[in-house]
Amino acid sequence: MAYQTTNPYTNEVVKTYENATADEIEASLAQAQKLYKQWRNDPVSSRIPVLRKLAQIFRDETDDLAKVLTTEMGKLFIEAQGEVQLCAMIADYYAEHAEDLLKPRKIESIAGDAQLENHPLGVLMAVEPWNFPYYQMMRIFAPNFAVGDPIVYKHAAITPAAALAFEDAVKRAGAPAGALKNLFLSYDQVSTVVSDKRVQGVALTGSERGGVAVAEEAGKHLKKTTMELGGVDAFIVAHDANMDDVKAIAPRARLYNAGQVCTSSKRFIVTANHYDEFLESLKAAFASVKMGDPMDPKTTLAPMNSRKAKEKLQKQVDEALTNGATAYYVHEPIDSDGQFFMPTILTDITKDNPAYGKEMFGPVAQVYKVADDDEAVALANDADYGLGGIVFAGSAEAGAELASRIETGMVFVNTFFSSLPELEFGGVKRSGFGRELGQTGISSFVNQELVVKREHPNDNEAGGLVLPHKF
Repeated sequence: MAYQTTNPYTNEVVKTYENATADEIEASLAQAQKLYKQWRNDPVSSRIPVLRKLAQIFRDETDDLAKVLTTEMGKLFIEAQGEVQLCAMIADYYAEHAEDLLKPRKIESIAGDAQLENHPLGVLMAVEPWNFPYYQMMRIFAPNFAVGDPIVYKHAAITPAAALAFEDAVKRAGAPAGALKNLFLSYDQVSTVVSDKRVQGVALTGSERGGVAVAEEAGKHLKKTTMELGGVDAFIVAHDANMDDVKAIAPRARLYNAGQVCTSSKRFIVTANHYDEFLESLKAAFASVKMGDPMDPKTTLAPMNSRKAKEKLQKQVDEALTNGATAYYVHEPIDSDGQFFMPTILTDITKDNPAYGKEMFGPVAQVYKVADDDEAVALANDADYGLGGIVFAGSAEAGAELASRIETGMVFVNTFFSSLPELEFGGVKRSGFGRELGQTGISSFVNQELVVKREHPNDNEAGGLVLPHKF
């Protein structure tokens, strides 16, 4: 696997990186394991200052850190700045709340004075994607650093500079050696790390194929895992939706980050009374985008992350059209060698079309017409994935009732999807399992150790498998 920075706007190969050696992997795991043993009995409070300093670094160096993202995967500079700021918020959140979130939980029991204590689980392996290079790492690093779990990680092959920039920020924040180590690993080396007995858990965000491969390896070695594997999120326009609100949000829900977001709206499911109006408004929005230099504040649609991704998406669109879909709108080509994909709207996608229920990772919208709200929910649920979703209805209450019927991990009613440190993130079905962020996120890789104490044993009291008389 070649780790290489290639600017998708200029196609310039900026730098290539060598894979980690076996000796580097061993040294990293040994150092991480040594730190875990040291951290095992240290208080959470001892690690909080590092998180506060890390948040400050991300705020103070926003522009420099953001430029790395724009250069490597083409993200609009303004969106890259937003990602960096979100990372600061996550670090601050766990600095502020980790001690409370990890405090022991008392349990009423006849067995004695019982409590669940949250201790570090051990060394973790993280496998992270290219579309939000810092945010994905901060999502796993901040809570688990607070817990006391050291992390070794493999980042995406096309964002090596971002991987190193994140690691460097953590070091400069004062994290001890072994707390976080980037490794440029091949697929075989990932399996080697996952299977190592010092690694106690694996967190992955990425493709379904990658998730299956890593989860299989982790399962063979009984390692705890969390998986976030993308989705085909529905954007439901209910019969009583406020169309002014819909028109304001729908284009952003598909085109943010050039449509390369796991939780972006991929399937627009629109009731018949709004269908024609919705298509016209979405077409107008897609036609108005300005493609160009992602560093230019006037640019509103960035290039895709790579030529490979662009070609894959084009193949999916072509296959959909061959099998009966209609290209309701395709943006006029632009004069650029950058990896831009022309915003496209597909309609008339039937269930036997290969595009039905498949994730298209880029600026392509699938639009479906349904008779009513019940049919909208049924169509939303007719998918193998369940990560997120958006519902627009006449009232928040009505929208929430529809949302609760959707088989997915997250739904946003009458608003744009959000990712904030206090909101648990994750999905169901083939979108994965487990949650990151919030309280659940910090609990994903802890040893919830039960401690029961009493001054003296009492043979007359029994619970569970304890017998009522002496053996």
